[in-house]
Amino acid sequence: MSGGGFHVHGPHDHELEHAQQGGHGEHGGGMTNQIALFTAIIATVGAIFAYMGGATQANAGLYKNNAALKKTEASNQWNYFQAKSTKQSLAEVSRDLTPKADERVKYQAKIDRYEKEKGEIKVVAEKLEAEATDWDKKSDEQIHLHHRWAQATTVLQVAIALAAIALLTRKKWLEYAMFAGGAIGMGVGILAMLHI
Repeated sequence: MSGGGFHVHGPHDHELEHAQQGGHGEHGGGMTNQIALFTAIIATVGAIFAYMGGATQANAGLYKNNAALKKTEASNQWNYFQAKSTKQSLAEVSRDLTPKADERVKYQAKIDRYEKEKGEIKVVAEKLEAEATDWDKKSDEQIHLHHRWAQATTVLQVAIALAAIALLTRKKWLEYAMFAGGAIGMGVGILAMLHI
């Protein structure tokens, strides 16, 4: 703008005005607005998918840790079981070698007690092993879900990159590829939500 109310347009003024008004033709502002909206939506959904991927990965680690703890507890029980078996074996040898009948009765009572205790320990150890297996299974399920969320996030990121390229090149086929990528990413995310 010059003095005295006389207005002079610079070379870029027309382009700015054109962009503000949405452009014209096939690849004008409509395409720009459409891609911008698509990118905003897909970026938001991608952020949610990324969060879910991180959460399932953390869960998998926690569940695997729980499995390891249960396996350790089960191992401790089996060691206790083995100690009782050793004591029982020693009592059996003592019973068989002692000449006194009342001593044999005393050792047999110990043998019976050790056998009963071993049965109780075995039940606890097997229960702990089953819990460890259950935690391992839950961890594997969470890792599978993590992979699904990661796949969905990756495809959505590729769709966003295609959107940027479509904006720069104004190629309609890239816009279609962008929408296809977004749809595929959403589909994989739905599979993750359904635990498939």
